[in-house]
Amino acid sequence: MLDYLIKGGTIVDGGGGTPEAGDVGVRDGVIVATGVVKESARETVDADGAIVTPGFIDLHTHYDGQVTWDDALEPSASNGVSTVVLGNCGVGFAPVRPADHAELIDMMEGVEDIPGTALADGIPWGQWETFPQYLDVIGRRSYATNVICHLSHGPLRYYVMGERAYEDHDATAEDVEKMAAIVGEAMAAGAAGFSTNRFQIHKSRTGRIVPGTFAPHEELKALAAEVGTAGHGLIQAISEGTLYPNPEVDEMPELDLFGSLSIDTGRPLTFTTAQSNPGTDIFRRVLDGAAEWNARGAQLRPQIIPRAVTIMTTLACYHGFIFRPSYKKIADLPVAERAAEMRRPEVRERILAETDEPTDTGEFLLATLVMNNLHLVFPLSAPIDYEPDPSKSIAAQAKALGKDPVTHYYDLITAGDGGAFFAALTSNFHDGTLEPSREMLLDRYTVSGLSDAGAHVMMISDCSSSTFHLTHWVRDRTKGPRIPLETAVYKLTGAPAQMYGFHDRGLVREGMRADINVIDFDRLTIQEPIIRADLPTGAKRILQPSTGYLARLVNGKMVRRNDNDTGERPGRLLRSSKVVAA
Repeated sequence: MLDYLIKGGTIVDGGGGTPEAGDVGVRDGVIVATGVVKESARETVDADGAIVTPGFIDLHTHYDGQVTWDDALEPSASNGVSTVVLGNCGVGFAPVRPADHAELIDMMEGVEDIPGTALADGIPWGQWETFPQYLDVIGRRSYATNVICHLSHGPLRYYVMGERAYEDHDATAEDVEKMAAIVGEAMAAGAAGFSTNRFQIHKSRTGRIVPGTFAPHEELKALAAEVGTAGHGLIQAISEGTLYPNPEVDEMPELDLFGSLSIDTGRPLTFTTAQSNPGTDIFRRVLDGAAEWNARGAQLRPQIIPRAVTIMTTLACYHGFIFRPSYKKIADLPVAERAAEMRRPEVRERILAETDEPTDTGEFLLATLVMNNLHLVFPLSAPIDYEPDPSKSIAAQAKALGKDPVTHYYDLITAGDGGAFFAALTSNFHDGTLEPSREMLLDRYTVSGLSDAGAHVMMISDCSSSTFHLTHWVRDRTKGPRIPLETAVYKLTGAPAQMYGFHDRGLVREGMRADINVIDFDRLTIQEPIIRADLPTGAKRILQPSTGYLARLVNGKMVRRNDNDTGERPGRLLRSSKVVAA
C-alpha cells in the first residue's frame, strides 16, 4: 500500500520537459510510481486541476543561526520550499572558538541584518567549535524542510587568523595551509561547498569589512582546491565584480577568477548577478562571459533573483526619517501612537524641515537609498504588483498631486496605524520593467535563488520569490512575455539539484525522494507582508507567506496541508558526498 497517492494532477517534473497529466505514488519517503497509478493508499490527495512539482530548493538563505533553534524555517516553508541552503556570502557560525562567538554575531548582524540579541540568546553556543561539530548539531534536529550548508570564508579566516583576518589581506602560507585543511575536513563531513564574500558593502555591525573580501587569488585557489579534491559540492560567491563591474571597460577580472577556479577544481561555481544600474546591460555581459568560460570547461552558474530586490520601508522598521532628531525622540512609541504623533502638524513640520544625523551604518545607507529613489518606491498592498507602472511610484503620485515627494512619502507612512508597507524596487527594475529578470531566467546557465530568507529580517522580504516564479512569470505578467511553466519549475528544482549533485531529488520521477508540491495554480497568491515578534528575545521579523499550496511533502511526509503547518518535521541535514553526487 502507498503512503500517499497524489491523484489526477498535472505533473511538472522539474526536468524542463512538457507537463503531463498523471498520478504520483509515494511509499517510504520515495516516489514509487507515476502516470496511471492504481495502487491504494493510506491517504489520497486530490490534485484535479492542480500542478504537481518537486519541492523547491531555496539556494540562498541565511538560516545559519535560526536552524539551531527553529524547526519550522519560515518563511521558506510557506513558499513551497523543501530544501534550504545555508552558509552563503562568506558568513556563518562555524568554525568558532569559545571566546569568539561575539565576533561571528557581529559579522552576521552587520552583513545580514539579523538582530544580534536574537543570535546571542537563540543559538546554543558551546555545542560546537569545528564545522563538522556544527553539522552534527544540525544533523540531530529535524525540520519542515531539508537543510544543506556551506563552510563560510569569514568565520574560517577568523578562526585561523584572529584579528589579523580583518587587518591582513595576505594570509601567511601557514594560515592558508590551516584554512585549506579545515575546508577539506568540512567537505569530508558533508559540507555542500565553500562560500566567499568579495563585496565591500558587506560589513560587520561594528563597520569592518568581512574577512576574506580582499583575500588574494592564491588563497581562494588553495581553499577551492579542497572542494575539487573532495569531488563534490561547489563554490558560492558574491562579488562586486559581477554585480557592479566597471561599465567603461570590457575586463571582468572577478568573473575570470571564478571561471579559472571552476576549471581548476572541476566543481560548479555559483555567483550573484543582477541589473545593478539603470540603462545598463552589464548583466548581459556577465551572462555572456559565463557562457564563454563554460565553453572552455568551466561550470559557472550565475545566481539570479526573478524580480527586484524589495527594500522594505514602513514605520515599523526602516524608513527615510529614522535619523532625524525629532523622530528619534518618539522612535520608541508603539507604531500606531508614533504615526499619530508624527501627524501632528507641529511634529510633521519639524521632522520634514530637519536633516539627518548621519552614521556609518547599514541603516543610514538604507534610509538614504529610500529617500534618493522615491521614483522606485511603490505600495506593497494586495494585490501585490512587483512590476508596477512607474506612474504608481511615490514620486509620480506626488507629482500628480502637486506635492513634494518627500512630504508625500511622509504622509503615506504615517497614515492610519502606520502599518502600510512600501518597497524600493531597485535591482532588475531600474528601467521600470522586469525584463532583465526574464532574460536572466531564460539563460541556460542561470539558477534562481537569492531569497535571502532568514536574513534582513526587517529590511528585505524576498522569501516569496519562489512563489513569484509561478504567479508572475508563468500566470499573471501583462507587461511583456511570460515564461513556460516547465522552465520556471526547472529553475527552482531540477537545475539547483543538478548543480549541487543531489541526484536523488529535484524531480518527480520514480526512485526520487518524495519532496513534492501540490499547487492550486489558479489560486496561488503571495500575501501581504506581516511583522511577527517571534525571534529570540522577542525581536521582530517580516514574513510573507503564500496561499494556494494544497500539499507539501518532504521526504514522503505531509508537512503542509492547505497552507497550514501539519507539525510534521521530516526534514534533515543533507550531507554532500561523492556517494550522493554519483
